[in-house]
Amino acid sequence: MKLKKILLGAAGLLAAVSLAACSNSSSKDAQVSIEKKGKLVVAISPDYAPFEFKALINSKDTIVGSDVQLAQAIADELGVKLELSSMSFDNVLTSVKTGKADMAISGLSYTKERAKVYDFSDAYYETENAFLVRKADLENYTAVSDFSGKKVAVLKGAIEETLAKDQLKKSNITSLTVMGEAVNELKSGQVDAVNLEKPVAEGYVVQNSDLAIAKVALKTGEGDAKAVALPKDSGKLLKTVNKVIAKLKKEGKYKTYIEEAAQLTDQQVDE
Repeated sequence: MKLKKILLGAAGLLAAVSLAACSNSSSKDAQVSIEKKGKLVVAISPDYAPFEFKALINSKDTIVGSDVQLAQAIADELGVKLELSSMSFDNVLTSVKTGKADMAISGLSYTKERAKVYDFSDAYYETENAFLVRKADLENYTAVSDFSGKKVAVLKGAIEETLAKDQLKKSNITSLTVMGEAVNELKSGQVDAVNLEKPVAEGYVVQNSDLAIAKVALKTGEGDAKAVALPKDSGKLLKTVNKVIAKLKKEGKYKTYIEEAAQLTDQQVDE
């Protein structure tokens, strides 16, 4: 009986060590795999200017934006080519989970629930919230309470959806899968406002003279910053991404990326 227990204990220990080894191996292999195939596949939803959007560059539809430049900087650090995998926002995380993409860079925010399934990089941009409204109605919104009873559109799966549901209890929240659709519903009067990132709102104001940014916004916290999502236990790859982010933040380059992308919003192509 004692011998049996010893053998079972040894087998259990061996299994635990094997699992740990496999886990460590997979975390190391994530970056090795990318380097071997010579390309970094990044999931992105290109309808969120200036972070990621389609613009007409040299008469060709091209995905551009500050997140695209961040993705390129990571690919350069890895010494591989960048491949952007375009999809709707509510699919970007799933593509990472299923292995169709190596990581997702699409205006994503860290949440405790998401962190159970994915690794998240250090923050590369602090969220700034805004309400996009029709310019003719601008003076009607001087406090968050003014949105009570109003229809407010948000991007499904975005941090703004959570912020709106938490802070606009008396508003009617409409979650849509494409930001362009939300803006069109605002312009046509189907919703009264769109809650979104301030730089994104600024981009739409540049393109639409009938829209404006309200003087009030929802409260955001430290956890609402933008980060890169990777497969769980990405190990070395996560460290590499954080290294790139730290360098860009120190040099102030990500803010420059946003400014450069903002210059291209007038060439934006509707999805």
